[in-house]
Amino acid sequence: MDLEIIVKEVCRVAEKAGSFISREAARFSSDAVVSKAYHDLVSYVDTEAEKIIVEGLSGIIPGASFHTEEETSAREDGEYTWFIDPLDGTTNFIHGVHPYSVSIALNHRETTIIGVVFDITAHEMYRATKGGGAWMNGKPLSVSDTSTVDKGLFATGFPVRKFHRLTEYMKCLEYFIRSSRGVRRMGSASVDLAHVACGKYDGFFEYGLNPWDILAGALIVREAGGSATDFRGNSDSLTGEEIVASNRFISDEVINIVKGFMITE
Repeated sequence: MDLEIIVKEVCRVAEKAGSFISREAARFSSDAVVSKAYHDLVSYVDTEAEKIIVEGLSGIIPGASFHTEEETSAREDGEYTWFIDPLDGTTNFIHGVHPYSVSIALNHRETTIIGVVFDITAHEMYRATKGGGAWMNGKPLSVSDTSTVDKGLFATGFPVRKFHRLTEYMKCLEYFIRSSRGVRRMGSASVDLAHVACGKYDGFFEYGLNPWDILAGALIVREAGGSATDFRGNSDSLTGEEIVASNRFISDEVINIVKGFMITE
C-alpha cells in the first residue's frame, strides 16, 4: 500500500467536500439547522458533505469500514477504518464564523496511518502519513521551538455538552491564561491541532471530543515533530475523550499541567 498515493486521493476528496461546503455557506439559512442533542447542531450541509466523502473514499480501499459523525455509512469492523468529520466546526459554519474544516483519518487496526485536515476557510490542506512527515499545501510542517510554557500560545475548546469535568477544566484554563502568552478558542479541534503542527500554537488541550475530531490532527502533529496524547500521557488508541498536543520541547510540562488539574482520582 502506497500511503503517499492514497493521501493525495484523500486530499482530493476533502477538497471536493470543502468546495460543496463553501458553495452552501453563501446561501445557508439557519432554518436548516437541527439539534441532534443539547448544543449539538447539524444541517443538510454536514450530511451531504459526509456522503460526498464516503463515496469518494469507498473506492480507495475496498472493504474499509467507516466511522462517521453523521452516521451516513454503516460499514464497520474492517482491517482499515476511515474516521470522518465532514464539517468540524458546524456551529462556526452556522453562524458564519471561521474556521471550519473537513477531517479524515485512516486507521490500520489501532494505528492512524493517514491524516488530512482541510481548513476550508483558509484553503489550507494539511496532510500526513505515518513515517512520511506532515505537509500544508505542499510545504513541510514543523512544530514550534518554544521551550517554556510562559512563552507559549495555546488553544483549547470549551465543553458544549459534557460538563461533568467543567470545574477541573476551568482551573486548568485559568492556569494557562495566567502562565502563558494566551489561550485561543477557535471552534474546530482539527484546525487547532493543525495549527500546533505548523507552529502557530505551542499546545492544545480539550476533553469530550470523538475520534473523528482528533485522529487526523493528532497524526499531523506527531509527524510534524510534536506530541499528541491523552491527559495521562498515553499516545495509543486516542478516542478524543481527552487530547493534549504540543511541541516536543514542552510536551512533558504541558501534559503534567493538564494531568494535574484534570485527573482527580
